[in-house]
Amino acid sequence: MMDAATRELNSQIDLATQRLLDDARTLADSELRAPSLLPGWTRAYVLAHVARGADAMRDLLTVARSGQDQREATSAQAWKDATEHGAAMRAADLMADLADSAMALRTVVRRLPDETWQVLVRAPGAAPFPATEVLTRRLTEVELHHCDLGTGYGPEDWPTAFADRELAEPMRSQRQDRLTRPRPARTAQPRSKARPPAPWKPGQRLPGSWIGRGGPPVA
Repeated sequence: MMDAATRELNSQIDLATQRLLDDARTLADSELRAPSLLPGWTRAYVLAHVARGADAMRDLLTVARSGQDQREATSAQAWKDATEHGAAMRAADLMADLADSAMALRTVVRRLPDETWQVLVRAPGAAPFPATEVLTRRLTEVELHHCDLGTGYGPEDWPTAFADRELAEPMRSQRQDRLTRPRPARTAQPRSKARPPAPWKPGQRLPGSWIGRGGPPVA
C-alpha cells in the first residue's frame, strides 16, 4: 500500500499525463512532424521520448522490486533508435504507444511493495537515488515536455504542486529553462481539462483518452 505522499505524487502524474495525452491526440500527422520548441526535435520525437522515458522508469522500478543487480543500461544508440522508431509512427499508433507506456509504468508503481521505494536505483549519468525519486522524475518529464510541444501549454498552466515542488538537479535547471525561454505567441488554448483518474484496480486500464489500442501492458 502506498503512503499518502507517494499516492498524491502518483495522482499528479496521472493528471499530468492525461493533460499531455488529451492535447497530443488533437494533433494531425502533419502537426506531429512540425518542429517542437526543442531544437532538432519534432513534436512526434518529443512524445516518443516521453513514451520511452516511461519504459526506462518502469525498468528501474522492476529492478528495484526484484532485488537483482541492475541490468546494463540501454546503449545511447539503442535508445535513439527506439525513440526514432516511435517518432516515425503514424499519429494513432504513437498515441497508443504513449498511452500504453504510461499505463505500464502506472501498473508497476501501484504494485510496488512499500519497502521497495527506498531501494537505490541508477540511471545513466546520475548518482544512485531512491526508487521514490522515479516518480518525481516522471512528473517532471511529463510537465516539461508538454511545454516543449508548443501547442499552447506552458509554465503558467503548471499546477502549483509542480511549480512549487523542490527539485534536485538537473530537474531544477530544466524547469527553470522552461520558465525563462521566450514564449511563442499562443495560437491555441490548452485543448482540454484533465479528468480525475478513476479508482485503480490491478490490471485495469486508464479511462478516457488513456485507453490504448495495443494489448494489455506487462507489469
